Amino acid sequence: MSLNTKQNILILMADQMTPFALRSYGHQVALTPRIDALAREGVVFDSAYCASPLCAPARFSMLAGKLPSKIAAYDNAAEFPAQTLTFAHYLRAAGYRTILSGKMHFCGPDQLHGFEERLTTDIYPADFGWVPDWDRPGERPSWYHNMSSVLDAGPCVRTNQLDFDDEVTFTARQKLFDIARERQAGKDDRPFCLVASLTHPHDPYAIPRQYWDLYRDEDIDLPKTSQSYEDSDPHSRRLRHVCETDRTPPTEQQVRNARHAYYGALSYVDAQFGAILDALNDTGLADDTIVLVTSDHGEMLGERGLWYKMTFFEGGVRVPLIIHSPGRFSARRVAAPVSHVDLLPTLVELATGTRDTRWPDPVDGCSLVPHLRGEGGQGEAIGEYLAEGAIAPIVMIRNGDYKFIHSPVDPDQLYNLARDPQEVHNLAGDPGAAQLLAAFREDVARRWNLPALHQDVLTSQRRRRFHFEATTQGRIQSWDWQPFADASQRYMRNHIELDTLEAMARFPRVTP
Repeated sequence: MSLNTKQNILILMADQMTPFALRSYGHQVALTPRIDALAREGVVFDSAYCASPLCAPARFSMLAGKLPSKIAAYDNAAEFPAQTLTFAHYLRAAGYRTILSGKMHFCGPDQLHGFEERLTTDIYPADFGWVPDWDRPGERPSWYHNMSSVLDAGPCVRTNQLDFDDEVTFTARQKLFDIARERQAGKDDRPFCLVASLTHPHDPYAIPRQYWDLYRDEDIDLPKTSQSYEDSDPHSRRLRHVCETDRTPPTEQQVRNARHAYYGALSYVDAQFGAILDALNDTGLADDTIVLVTSDHGEMLGERGLWYKMTFFEGGVRVPLIIHSPGRFSARRVAAPVSHVDLLPTLVELATGTRDTRWPDPVDGCSLVPHLRGEGGQGEAIGEYLAEGAIAPIVMIRNGDYKFIHSPVDPDQLYNLARDPQEVHNLAGDPGAAQLLAAFREDVARRWNLPALHQDVLTSQRRRRFHFEATTQGRIQSWDWQPFADASQRYMRNHIELDTLEAMARFPRVTP
């Protein structure tokens, strides 16, 4: 069966949005009606994973369809090499307009990576200033997360993130209107792939009253699991140190406030997604557009005493994944584990109608189109964490009901997620799981050369730290993306006849 190659693709992306806080995944507090509607009519992946529970590595892997170690996407200051092919390159080669509005955390001089247009700058820096230091594991980076986001959680009037996301929504909507007007004028009828990437509900946990007041304090649920520093696994202990979790432990009310603000931020994200979807409807493009909703990684929200991400526990590594195209794929839920690295081959198949692609650079993922059609398909998720809080590579394999977490410096962890969704019973020491544990260890040895990867990470960290120190001396040349708008072609201008200008700008065009 051949797919229609003229479908547009709209990717609505949030930052640090855990599926465990969405009604479409069973949560009952957060109010996200537009996401809920997409889920009711779309294909919902119940076990979707990022390839690394950290912003830049997760995004680079999603874009490239490759595991972080394959593209040296080790941490939030890793350069994304310009020669790395992304889904934007593949779709652009297939005749698509590729457009990015919002956050993608590109580091390095290439700030497009296959996107034909980029409508905003990024909220995060493009340089090497945030390189972790495994040579000094006991030192806490001064620029990293601490607990102020939790301790100071509450309502606000304005934040840096609100300024950014309001711009993302405005430019994405404006681009949809521009696309519709250009099609109407016969200027450019190419299908588009538009990525609108917000930075909410990422901490800090602060949101305007409009969204805070959607929730009553007594309705905010508290974490299901709680662990002390002493009861935590070694990596969780390191994360608690990096984030200063136990320096000033939050009170129950501060935990409730942080979750309250997070749910408010989810409602804000839902409203922004809704505004973009409204523009898609108003332009008449909705019926010909596949909508995809996801996040770069999850959010622990206080579970196990942990906040933010950086962990392979479900809250940190699971992501929402909803694909909405009711005219093409019936509403259903997919239980099999899938990964962000599957999105590149999926988008290519949706865009070209074929899975038999001769990849110029082979990818690690598999197309999810068979799952979209209800035909089943491969189900596996692989993860790598190589950044703050680690002192050696940490890898994850999710296969069937089981998740295996391994690092050469830590005890193994093995969980049956069907029986133990809160991951409180580590089966790695259970004699009855010895055969399964051995099989997972063999799989790790087959997939990775962990000592070599460890050395590659250390070498990269040292090189990038020196690079940053050198290039911040004297005159500094910034890599940050500078959006450009040609003001001579906007609004009222004397070189365009008035009636022609107004006719071009009005949508839909008035028919004489």
